[in-house]
Amino acid sequence: MIHMENLTKYYGELCAVDHINLDIHKGEILGLLGPNGAGKTTTIRMMTGFFRPNEGTIRVKDFSIEDQLLEIKKMIGYLPESAPLYYSMLVFDYLSYVAKIRGIQGKQILTRIKELSDLCGLSNMMHKNIAQLSKGYKQRVGLAHAMMCNPEILILDEPTSGLDPNQIVEIREIIRRIGKQKTVILSTHILSEAEATCDRIVIINKGKIVADGKTDDLKHSASEEVILNIGVKETSPESVISEFKPIQEVVRVERQHSTDPDILNFQIICRKSNGVDPRKTIYTKIKETNWVLVELHQQTKTLEHIFRELTRESN
Repeated sequence: MIHMENLTKYYGELCAVDHINLDIHKGEILGLLGPNGAGKTTTIRMMTGFFRPNEGTIRVKDFSIEDQLLEIKKMIGYLPESAPLYYSMLVFDYLSYVAKIRGIQGKQILTRIKELSDLCGLSNMMHKNIAQLSKGYKQRVGLAHAMMCNPEILILDEPTSGLDPNQIVEIREIIRRIGKQKTVILSTHILSEAEATCDRIVIINKGKIVADGKTDDLKHSASEEVILNIGVKETSPESVISEFKPIQEVVRVERQHSTDPDILNFQIICRKSNGVDPRKTIYTKIKETNWVLVELHQQTKTLEHIFRELTRESN
């Protein structure tokens, strides 16, 4: 559906997007994740034709963004982070205006507005002034705008930014319904957002793709590692690190903040090996010392841990 090859964008000396290669398939909801400033919005703006890449190419179906940009724009609906609405207009008047700009005429205007009002939950808001709407309903109006021409591809940039928890759930449901019929690209830095909504996740950091896979596959990769939190007394930080680092299953040892000055808290990232429970290995090592063990528990590794590790390691 969408093919990006060596996509690169500079702002002066800053490389915002660094030679990205990415294929987005028809009918999937793809989450583009990354911390603020990672290059997500720049990537989206190149996909929609707002920015020209310094290097690389983008193809949508058989069309090139360099030579056939207008044809590509006809296939895309785009909702930026702040929906560009005319606040002085009524919702119905605004959507009618958008429909006419999109070339919809006559009775088809009312038909399309009715379809979108049902989809986006705007039926009771059509005769209200946009300025009077909550941010959640403003986002719905923006979503209806982006969907007006019934695009094959819907691109959403931080669609739930600034919404309350109830509004977030409602927007998620709308996106999932849309995703049954269209290709959806969802940019966000909220992990729970992508986990709850997307089929596939691409994590980008400092302009580079650092992970790409189906949501379930990324979760499965998380299960290959175990996070153990321990608290010990009567030893030193250096001794703890020197004892644990040589262990084959141990990937990383990190000291954590402690509210008790007498207790040393550490987080130990372990890789599963031959079905051996890492807790047994760590406990056995502690028994060989004179330390006092006051805490040992396993923490479930989530998509958030993967995100933090990948963006931290890229830093």
